[in-house]
Amino acid sequence: MSEGFQRRRGGGVVATFTGFEADLLRSLASQLVELLRNEVAAPRTSDDPLEQLLDFSGPTSEPDDPVLARLFPTAYPDDEEAAGEFRRFTEGALRDHKAQGAVQIIESLEEAGLPPELGEDGLIVDIELDRGDAMTWMKSFTDIRLALATRLGVEEGDEDYWLSLPDDEPRANVYDIYQWVGYLQETLVDGLSH
Repeated sequence: MSEGFQRRRGGGVVATFTGFEADLLRSLASQLVELLRNEVAAPRTSDDPLEQLLDFSGPTSEPDDPVLARLFPTAYPDDEEAAGEFRRFTEGALRDHKAQGAVQIIESLEEAGLPPELGEDGLIVDIELDRGDAMTWMKSFTDIRLALATRLGVEEGDEDYWLSLPDDEPRANVYDIYQWVGYLQETLVDGLSH
């Protein structure tokens, strides 16, 4: 397993991943992009030129997918109209920003030598991130972990349950991935803090 991120002289961080680990990160980021871009925004109904210029055509209701509902929580739970307006003006840009962050992970891994199809044993992928790129990765790790936790039903304080599952339980494997991404995020934070 990767040792995670280390501080780089002059700022930023570095990490070395096996081909399998890099491919797994690319897959997780790709799934996040697909999820974020899967739902269609609400049709534009306004004749307001400013609104058309700024494209405030985002959705007005909470997403049906539980992961998206966690990634984009309702801003005003007690005011459906205000919540809808807030979502319409902000969610499209937030989705794009989150998707761009995940795409940056994919592009960084591929620029560092991860081939389109993993087939080579012993492949090593070295990643160097400046502070700005590292922050983008950190935010995407948060989104990936939130997505995994929501799909699995992970709750605070239930680590013993997950650790008690047998190794051949598929959800236990996904939980291990969730934990691994958390470990990477923690080393990334540590690398940027020192």
